Amino acid sequence: MPQHFGLTLMVNHACNLRCAYCYTGAKFHAPMQQAIGEIAMDRAMRTVAEAGILELGFFGGEPLLESTMIAHWMRYAGSRAAERRQRVRFSMTTNGTQVSRQAWEVMMAKDLELTLSFDATPQAHDRHRRDVRGQATAGIVEATLRRLIDSGKSPRVNVVVRPDNLEEIAGGLSYIHALGVRCVDLSLDLWTRWSPTDGSRLESCIEKSAAVWAQLLPEFSVNWFDAKIAGLTSLPESEATSRCGFGVGEIAVAPSGNLYPCERLIGEDLPSSPSRLSGHALDGGADFSSDPLSVGSCNACSGCVLGSVCDTRCRCSNFVRTGNVNHPDGLLCLLNKATARAAIAALTTNRLLLTSMN
Repeated sequence: MPQHFGLTLMVNHACNLRCAYCYTGAKFHAPMQQAIGEIAMDRAMRTVAEAGILELGFFGGEPLLESTMIAHWMRYAGSRAAERRQRVRFSMTTNGTQVSRQAWEVMMAKDLELTLSFDATPQAHDRHRRDVRGQATAGIVEATLRRLIDSGKSPRVNVVVRPDNLEEIAGGLSYIHALGVRCVDLSLDLWTRWSPTDGSRLESCIEKSAAVWAQLLPEFSVNWFDAKIAGLTSLPESEATSRCGFGVGEIAVAPSGNLYPCERLIGEDLPSSPSRLSGHALDGGADFSSDPLSVGSCNACSGCVLGSVCDTRCRCSNFVRTGNVNHPDGLLCLLNKATARAAIAALTTNRLLLTSMN
């Protein structure tokens, strides 16, 4: 039995925003039933060895529209994990606009790793992340971030990187840091079209962003560069950055109870979905330990010096880009090579500057 297992519950397809680049499909009210969540958690815990860890994530839509149920599931998971002498770690990404009493209590839970989506700068954010009436949301999200930080919570921020905001990312990292945020996850928009020119602009964006990251170390974390330096120096990566079970070490459950290898592939949970796994959360299986997919190594990467630290190991990203879990495309290769090169160069430059100042 594994020591770690990841379970993500997509708690509803509904969302109060209408982000232009959203990849999860139509927004409709279809909340997960309490029993489906509980049975999925029980099965996941039976997959984990004694004293092991269940990584339990909540996904949407906007998950905090179901904050009352999430609070129940967190209590349930904590109680069942204690009975089994296991640990459970919670995580959730929210759009940062839900601030009801129950939503706030969930966000402030001390054992929840919380991530808010905010696209680098107010201008970049409001370009795509608007509510159902078309109203801007950056101001609301900033206010939520400030309130969380003032209340003692240290949220992460997720920034979607797209062709139309590449020139804003580096400055946006400084802006986010000034808000009091100390951990940023850059997330490449895999579903949009990237031209060769966009690829060159992405490399420039990465170089400038790495320079900001290096200047703000050690109090600032950016996933792209942290992961590359950890890999290149053989430092251990956190579970949050290294886990990619894709149906083996993790499972995602749609509101209907259907199973998927990754929450990013659930979408509208259509019968024709090519990424849907066999089975159902309520099928009565003892656990989720079966290997439902054939996963191999990427022959195209076998001769690459970055092969051991490249996050094209993220089979979901590969699947989105090429339809093949084992093969990345040129965009993913460019991202990995550029982040490694930029992280090393930024740290080297920063060290030389500090040395000259001393």
